[in-house]
Amino acid sequence: MTAPTRLSPPVDLDRPRTRTMISPGIGIPTWRSLIIGLTLMAIALLVVAPALMSSFELNRLGKYVCFAIVAVGIGFAWGRGGMLTLGQGVFFGIGGYAMAMHMQLADAEFAGAAAPEFMMLYGSGEVPIWWEPFRSPVFTIVAVIALPALLALALGYAIFSRKVKGAYFAILSQALVAAFGVLLIGNQATTGGFNGLSNFQSWFGYVLADPANKRMIYFIAAAVLLATIFVAFLLMRSRFGELLVATRDAEERVRFLGYNPATVKVSAFVFAAVMAGIAGALFVPIVGIISPADIGVTPSIVFLIGVAAGGRASLFGPAIGAIAVAWAETSLSESFPDVWSYFQGLLLVLVIALLPGGVASLAGKIRTRKTAEGAAR
Repeated sequence: MTAPTRLSPPVDLDRPRTRTMISPGIGIPTWRSLIIGLTLMAIALLVVAPALMSSFELNRLGKYVCFAIVAVGIGFAWGRGGMLTLGQGVFFGIGGYAMAMHMQLADAEFAGAAAPEFMMLYGSGEVPIWWEPFRSPVFTIVAVIALPALLALALGYAIFSRKVKGAYFAILSQALVAAFGVLLIGNQATTGGFNGLSNFQSWFGYVLADPANKRMIYFIAAAVLLATIFVAFLLMRSRFGELLVATRDAEERVRFLGYNPATVKVSAFVFAAVMAGIAGALFVPIVGIISPADIGVTPSIVFLIGVAAGGRASLFGPAIGAIAVAWAETSLSESFPDVWSYFQGLLLVLVIALLPGGVASLAGKIRTRKTAEGAAR
């Protein structure tokens, strides 16, 4: 007589796991790590930096903070979703140009001119009809968020519904950046061409020549970065965050369980696009210019290098890595202008080959090694 077969208890596949490992040494962040990290970052950005840096240095740090906002979105889409997004320059540029168009129209109206100065030089001197809605500050703010989201939504469904992923997705996104740059350069009368849009005088009524106003914009950018990290934290710990990781690791199994992997990927892609659009809108008043050189293929790759170096699957790694790489680019390019691009490429190769989890995974690796050594002893 055979023994009765024991049935194992049912497994709730929808139950969120609290210790899921995303990459070596990196798991789902805890509330404690969030509070500690946000507190330290807030002190560094909002207290220490304004107290120790000059107006010029603080303004340059604000530029790096904008890059960090883009990096948080890339980290979520790439580190959690496995989507190698090489086209974030498009969404960064859409947000930047939307803000620049509003600022150009506001400056022209304040000066009593019929159109921005570059339109007088290169065009007919009349404002195009598709520029007119950007006279409204409310419409501009909505467009900064909505336009990148809508474009990412359309492109995402067109790509992911056909199961395009991996290197093919990366190539398509990078080709989109190149095409967007060509479009901007070819329409000099309406987009400023290769020179882009610059010479801004005010931002929503605040004079940009006033150092106090520049400092205020920096504080806004720093606050947006902290808020972006908090939103990314909530998404990582949510059921959607678990489903995104599952889609990355076992897409067919997720489809078998009744979920649409394309919808999951598109949602993460839209989030990254919105972050890039907001960063581009803040970049314009801080730097004072937006041009095809700021949104092309090279800037998109630099975004990726910062995320890879900091740790694409971690919470704070992408932001810190983006700021560090941008600072290194500014500092070292002044000393080594001819070979700095080689340093960037070498950094990306070394990180991917030797430290795939970025600097953020070092603590986990060290902890794992110590545990293994202790067990061996």
